[in-house]
Order: sequence, then structure tokens, then C-alpha cells
Amino acid sequence: MFLKKIILLTFFVALYFKGVGQQISRFNPDTIKTITLDSSVNIVAKRLSAETFIDAIISDTSFYKAFQQMKKYSFLAENSIYTYDKKNKVNGSIYRKIKHNSQAPKMEYLVKKDDGRIYKKNGKFQLYTVELFDYIFMNAYKSEFSAADFEAKPSGGGSNASYKDKLKTLIFSPGRPVKGLPFIGSKTEIFTPNMRQYYDYSFYSATYLDSIPVYRFKVSVKPDLSSWTKDGLMIKELITIFDKRNFEILGRYVDMKYSNMLFDFDVQMNIEMSYFGEEKLPSKISYQGNWNVPLKKEERASILILHKDYNID
Repeated sequence: MFLKKIILLTFFVALYFKGVGQQISRFNPDTIKTITLDSSVNIVAKRLSAETFIDAIISDTSFYKAFQQMKKYSFLAENSIYTYDKKNKVNGSIYRKIKHNSQAPKMEYLVKKDDGRIYKKNGKFQLYTVELFDYIFMNAYKSEFSAADFEAKPSGGGSNASYKDKLKTLIFSPGRPVKGLPFIGSKTEIFTPNMRQYYDYSFYSATYLDSIPVYRFKVSVKPDLSSWTKDGLMIKELITIFDKRNFEILGRYVDMKYSNMLFDFDVQMNIEMSYFGEEKLPSKISYQGNWNVPLKKEERASILILHKDYNID
């Protein structure tokens, strides 16, 4: 009997690890892992305040410009995408290694692999999230792509604004209103006087990529709020990395989660920039998110985009 139990236990353990082996952990967007915190900033001595950072975030356009500038350079890009079923097991994947030539300009696929349930019968992507990222980054490697293609439309779309524009707003412009998603309204506008009462602000001196002096500005939901109030706040955390030398934004992390009777989503996104010569250019974009929107298929995906070896031919 004892031997039989050992055999059964061994079987179930093996079965368990086989199941785990079929799962791929999602990319985990973190709060800029290349940051080393130094100390808390003395607001009086530095003459800085939360308002200083907020104004810079609201007025910033450097992220869009950085993506626009990519087309001037030759570089290598690696794009990895995984889609998941309701049990968070991988049901589709995309991997592309691309060499971008600034002179042609053209893309050369060094590696291109698609597996699983990625496309519909008509050839379009199963998930709007994958379609959005493919649209943005595949087109970003082409010469005719502009900064405007990254920028979500802050007005004019109303309830007819496209799903892509809604995702663009959440991903690239946290803090702006999202048009056309019911019951969200101004929940994304975390810097309005009414919304600021629910958030804490802190900033630290830090070092980015081992050499760049930066400020790390963090906006997070106050811990002492009631559970009901916390659940009603969509943006849970927003972290922005500022270059001390010119106050430009080098990195952004956003954690968003919201649920009501009509839809729910849970999204984390991290964007990191690096300097190549005097130019600030995208180096890492990581995303993971679950979306459940009316009349749309539930979406679960994780995405990692790496850019390196920028140079002008």
C-alpha cells in the first residue's frame, strides 16, 4: 500500500510539473528595474514640488518624438507577444527579430515565428491588443510613420472613438480622459483637483542605467482609503523617471485596474528610453493585461519589445 501511494504521488507530481511546463510566465512590467534609488529629495533645497513633476507629465511630448525619431536610425528590434486563454495558459505566440535599415528604409526579418491562435480566418489578429501593438511598432519602423500615430486623440472622438484610440490613451497618455468607455469618464484624469485627494506623491533621487542622475516621481493610491474608494480608482500607480540634467522623461510605468458590470481590465505597462549619442530613443516596452469589453472577446496578452544597436548609416 505504501509503495502504491509513492507511485501515485510520483505520478501526480510529474503531471503537475508537466502542466506548469506548458505555461509561460507573463512579462512583468516593473517600475524601471534599471533604477537605483539614492535618497528622498529635500523639496525646499531642490525647490521641487509634486506640481513641478505633474506639470511636466501633462505637457510632455518627448515620448512621441522619441518614437518618431527611430526611423532615422538603423537598429535591431525584438518583439515577443504571448496570448492566453481564460486559465492563463498560452494559446498563441509571435516572435520577430527585425533589422531596420535607415537608408532604404526597410525592415528585414531575421526571425519570424507565429504559433497558435493568433489570426482569424480573414487574416486579422484575434486580439485588438495585439493588433494595436503590431500597428504601432511595425509601422514605427517605416519612414512614413509619425509621432501623431502614437498620440491618442484627447478630444473629438466622443463615443465613436476607436478601440485603438482608447488603448493608446491608457497606454501612452495616462492621466488623460478616455473617450467612449462608459462609467470611466474622468477617472483617468488623476491630476484634477478632485482626484488628487485620493493619491500620495513622492519623489526620490536615483541613478538610471548606472550613470544617469534622475528623479523618480511616484503617484500611488493612498493606503488608508476604504476598499470601496480604492476600487473606484482606475490608475493604481504611475511612476515617471526624469533626467535631472534636462528634466526630460526617460521612463514611465503605469498600473491600471478597474471593473464594473460592463467591463473590467487589469493592465501594467512599462516604457524605458535610452540615450544613443544625443538622441533619446525607446529601448524597452513591456506590457501585460487582461481586457473584457462589451461585444469584444476577452483579451489576455503580454508583450515585450526591445530595441538596441541604434546607429546612423
